Amino acid sequence: MSPDPDILAPTLSDKIRARHCDRQAVVYVRQSTLRQIEHNRESTRLQYALTDRACQLGWRPEQIVVIDDDLGRSAASALDRPGFQRLVAEVGFGHIGLVLGIEVSRLARSCRDWHQLLEMCALFDTLIGDADGIYDPSLYNDRLLLGLKGTMSEAEIHILKARMLEGRRAKAQRGELVLGLPRGYVRKPSGEVALDPDEEVQEIIRLVFTLFERRRSVSGILRYLVDHDIRLPDRIRRGPHKGDVHWTRPNGQTLRDMLRNPLYAGAVRPELPEAHHTWVLAA
Repeated sequence: MSPDPDILAPTLSDKIRARHCDRQAVVYVRQSTLRQIEHNRESTRLQYALTDRACQLGWRPEQIVVIDDDLGRSAASALDRPGFQRLVAEVGFGHIGLVLGIEVSRLARSCRDWHQLLEMCALFDTLIGDADGIYDPSLYNDRLLLGLKGTMSEAEIHILKARMLEGRRAKAQRGELVLGLPRGYVRKPSGEVALDPDEEVQEIIRLVFTLFERRRSVSGILRYLVDHDIRLPDRIRRGPHKGDVHWTRPNGQTLRDMLRNPLYAGAVRPELPEAHHTWVLAA
């Protein structure tokens, strides 16, 4: 006996209705970092190519909107993602019939943000699509599957961070972890860490810690440096002028970072000579 068609799961054509195609289809494009944009170009290309899929699903080219404001932004939170915020707002206005992303992790790495989008899509009859298919958040089975995908996406980012942290710890135990050096330190070609050879640089770094010893506040140090038109030195890390000393205006955050850096206090001393800490005071 053939199954009752009324209890069959809805097909793709059942989910995409005329009311969906009358509204816009949004293709959401995101990469986490600028480095990924530069080196993982295939992923970016595949995401932009979703516009062709939207056409195949029944949307006209003029109805398809690409939101790529979040290129170079992490999906860990929606706070710093204007593109995602714009997407949620457009869904709430009832302008969107379909949201297309290459995968759930492109849309959100936070269950809070993901379920917010699901709630909005279910409320305003908006479909969600990824590389695996088209989903209707108002249907229980589709919502369950989308929820599981969001949970896995959030867990994945924590797993990746844990692996990176363990890798850093393993390198540190072997003495192979390379840390970014603060102002006043340089790394020799041999890999040895040493004081900056520029005596003026050394003098300014000494002055900052001497002022802190006397005034005991960041604002006091900043006021002195500004009143005497003293700038802070830093070595350019990359580019054609790599290695040159760059002098910048002091600010509170830079001074706080200096005072809290464990290397100045002698807590981290990779390959430093015994006398390295004699020219700066422990914060």
